[in-house]
Amino acid sequence: MTKPLSILLVEDDQIEIMKFNKTVASLSIKCDIKEANNGEEALQLLLLKDQLPDIILLDLNLPKVNGLEFLKIIKNNTSLKHIPIIILTTSDSYKDKKECFKMGVAGYMTKPLKYEDYISKITKTLFYWNESELISA
Repeated sequence: MTKPLSILLVEDDQIEIMKFNKTVASLSIKCDIKEANNGEEALQLLLLKDQLPDIILLDLNLPKVNGLEFLKIIKNNTSLKHIPIIILTTSDSYKDKKECFKMGVAGYMTKPLKYEDYISKITKTLFYWNESELISA
């Protein structure tokens, strides 16, 4: 039996969290999801280091520590910078995309308006990372 894909979802919108969990529940892969409502809460979870996630799905528009600030902190931490971070946000800004890739994100997805498109993006992303050689190593 393969281990579940461990995901840290950093998202402050409860509807988005419910949408994500509903999508994951419909998939044939097993996922272990931890949630953080802002960057500060996510950092606290990661700094415990008892079980680091396989991937982080990160919104940019967060209270307290926003997504870009969180990303900068993680990528400057030698024990956390290896964790793949996928941006999942409403921001379609070229400036945000460029900045995130400059800091080393593994991917950037704009949240689609249609639920079917959202399901498609999340499904493809999670199936990819579930099969990733990095995750299974």
